[in-house]
Amino acid sequence: MRLELAVADPVLWVYVDNSNVWIEGQRISAVRNGDARDLIEAMNERIVDHSWSYDFGRLYEIACPHGVPIGRSKLWGSKPPDNDSLWDKARREGFQVETFDRNAANREKRVDNAIGATMIEDAFVWMKPERGDMAVLVGGDGDFLPTFEVLRRRGIRLRVVFWRHATSRDLREFADEYVELDPYFEKLSRART
Repeated sequence: MRLELAVADPVLWVYVDNSNVWIEGQRISAVRNGDARDLIEAMNERIVDHSWSYDFGRLYEIACPHGVPIGRSKLWGSKPPDNDSLWDKARREGFQVETFDRNAANREKRVDNAIGATMIEDAFVWMKPERGDMAVLVGGDGDFLPTFEVLRRRGIRLRVVFWRHATSRDLREFADEYVELDPYFEKLSRART
């Protein structure tokens, strides 16, 4: 892959943990529907609203201020069934897509490592601290803190965009900017068919 950026203004580099955006949004929807008393119960009892989905374009609008150039938009998640149109939609919205198989226990593996490795590679190959570039993580796992520390030492600004209940406090506090998705729940929600 070769990225050509002939801009002097800051550039955003966007990294989306699709599965976590989707699952945590399903938890919020389950609470709003009355299927769980609160998010703690939804998390502890693994209660989700399977009918909830989000709009990639709207997520992008929230994560990336209008008019700021984008260096990369990449989305990671579990490999969908062959007839799933979700990933095609993401590609049409401009995301590069990388999927992984789930393990024998139906757990997603390798996604956080792949995101972190890509962020670090981009920080040293493509991002320009002197230009004011910013890495935007749409995810909230505290395991990203070591990646953030590397990017910060490189001089890259950091934005976290994610659901409040599922964002590590350490990650939220370490980032230069934190955008909570919760107030945008209705805007993000895709109409149910």
